[in-house]
Amino acid sequence: METIDVAMPYYGDVGMMQQAVRSVIAQTDQNWRLIVTDDGSEPGVPEWFESLQDSRIEYQRNEHRLGVTKNYQKVLSLVENPLLVFMGGDDVMLPHYFATVRACFEQYPDAKIVQPGVQVIDTAGNPAMPFVDQVKRHLFAPKVQGRRLFGGEDLAVGLIRGNWLYFPSLAWRSDIAKKVGFPDDLDEVHDLAMVIDALCLHATMVVDDTVCFRYRRHAVSHSSAAAASGRRFVTERTYFTGMIERFEALGWHRAAAAARNHVGSRLHALTLVPKAVRRGDKSSVRNLTRHAFGNTSTH
Repeated sequence: METIDVAMPYYGDVGMMQQAVRSVIAQTDQNWRLIVTDDGSEPGVPEWFESLQDSRIEYQRNEHRLGVTKNYQKVLSLVENPLLVFMGGDDVMLPHYFATVRACFEQYPDAKIVQPGVQVIDTAGNPAMPFVDQVKRHLFAPKVQGRRLFGGEDLAVGLIRGNWLYFPSLAWRSDIAKKVGFPDDLDEVHDLAMVIDALCLHATMVVDDTVCFRYRRHAVSHSSAAAASGRRFVTERTYFTGMIERFEALGWHRAAAAARNHVGSRLHALTLVPKAVRRGDKSSVRNLTRHAFGNTSTH
């Protein structure tokens, strides 16, 4: 049985991180290895990991703050086993997560990525369904009962229209994850970029409706703050513009059109305009409206 590497590039709340680690330890499938690269400086964290006395857990505190993407790149470089999960330090695996994703890979041995069923929770750990997740579920995500294989241009088109994935819940074949890696200059969208890069290399993805992962949605997370200010959408605009030519070179003309239109990204920006107006934040209003209504070919 293949060992699953759980790569956790950690920075943030200590209590949530400890809950995340305990959820890995509590898996029914015990053939795993946990790699934590700590990009923070909270006291007591190294000692807590030492107290676990579990040889399957590898903990490192970064000497200097690396930031989001470089910490992901570091933890990826430490992966050794055939299967991989990039788990958030604030998310929670249900006990059957490993068993579920392993069954997907066994049924579809050529698949490179698995998206299992996800429950969204709030900061307090309660089930939640904020607007962004309602849009993901009802407007962009495919309707799957059971288990289904996706790939190619069809999947790329769907994800570019609206990224319905929950990246920390994805299970990967480590070979494709290492091959595509994390881009240096796309902090806010490196998760989508990594998946799209894999699809461009003909990777396929299994979608399973078994809910086995809890994804924590924060109102004040790094990604939420970047979206509220409009900074995230500057990065997304750059990314989508760059992908148009790449998709055309692959002959994926529908995907190129989706990148040109990026409907979901525009809609997301538009929903944040009223809050920016209420804050009196003219810079954010300008960034958000420019992204929502602007021409993709201009920067």
